[in-house]
Amino acid sequence: MNAIAPPRRRPLRVAIAGFGAIGQALALALDRGIPGFELSVVSAREKPAAARRMEQLRNPVPVLDIAELEPQADLVVECAPAALLPSIVEPFLRAGKNAVVISAGALLQHDHLASLAAQHGAHIIVPTGALIGLDAMLAAAEGEVTSVRMITRKPVRGLLGAPYLTENNIRIEGIEAPLRVFEGTAREAARGFPANLNVAVALSLAGIGPDRTRLEIWADPTVTRNTHRIEVEADSARFAMSIENVPSDNPKTGRITALSVIACLRKMQAPLRIGT
Repeated sequence: MNAIAPPRRRPLRVAIAGFGAIGQALALALDRGIPGFELSVVSAREKPAAARRMEQLRNPVPVLDIAELEPQADLVVECAPAALLPSIVEPFLRAGKNAVVISAGALLQHDHLASLAAQHGAHIIVPTGALIGLDAMLAAAEGEVTSVRMITRKPVRGLLGAPYLTENNIRIEGIEAPLRVFEGTAREAARGFPANLNVAVALSLAGIGPDRTRLEIWADPTVTRNTHRIEVEADSARFAMSIENVPSDNPKTGRITALSVIACLRKMQAPLRIGT
């Protein structure tokens, strides 16, 4: 007797909100093929430029406004400025669809989004991004975590324009030695550096929260990579981790961030899933 093969599931249609360095890398990966997913639509601030970039793809998709994305997709990946987070993900969450969020820091300013997801049976997924050790942090947080400290060093151009620097009249152009420009909590850092410290917020959400996670930020003209060191004290373990990320075309974002989103999608549909 021949076995009946299970019906093939239709690939999930993916919308990419934001077509910068991360969005373009993800679109190329989807165009080449990620099992279980297909690119269906993107949004971009500059539509003509985005349409030209579409020529790199074998299967170009429409470039629409943010408000037009939800009916065209089953899942949205947010790769846009943090201020746009609610307008991107709310329609998907209300429809019971999932959202992959890069701008983790903005979740702290819009905590209603998690409640909205729960209300409609949707999920907000924050990829590992430019950080390592989130699995260890999640595991440790099941016990008692005493302290979490993160030290970030970035090339000067990766911090230029941060609201915290402007508001506090901190000038980093032309510095010749490392300068500590911030010390405080992950919540404070998310407000002051919305384009730079999503990694700190992801760490805090995995661990002891944004008000107990401590952070230092250094503008460092001696480094060429975005560097993060994390130190954790817990009843289950003491551990430290560091990573040096190669910047993407956008100096505020590491190349590994886009790769993390691709890995996140692969894991969502994989028959064997590694890691917490």
